[in-house]
Amino acid sequence: MNIPTNLKYTKTDEWFDPASGKMGLSDYAQSQLSDIVFVEIVVGAGETVEQGKPVTSVESVKAAAESYAAVSGKVVAINESLAKAPEILNSDPYGAGWMVQIEGGDASALMDVAAYEKYCAERAH
Repeated sequence: MNIPTNLKYTKTDEWFDPASGKMGLSDYAQSQLSDIVFVEIVVGAGETVEQGKPVTSVESVKAAAESYAAVSGKVVAINESLAKAPEILNSDPYGAGWMVQIEGGDASALMDVAAYEKYCAERAH
């Protein structure tokens, strides 16, 4: 499982990059969902989001799920390419698969890589 050390993580399997403000689904989440076939970003640029509130709806061949804002703040960009190519979430969850970019977010309450690895391992048993 790929878990970059520079990112922060939520218990609902979103990642957040404190440096850029981008967030998306973790490698663990996309592997659990399997082949992603649809992504709808339900917030727009300029909107204020609250941590834990839905920002996307994702459907795979196995399940549908929402992803939630990793932090509170202002949405400054959304990844519009995911609507046309949702499979990017499977192939590049930490790069081209980012979902929204949030400005002003406080990541101090999120898990670091060691805590997230432990959390994922506990759920695997």
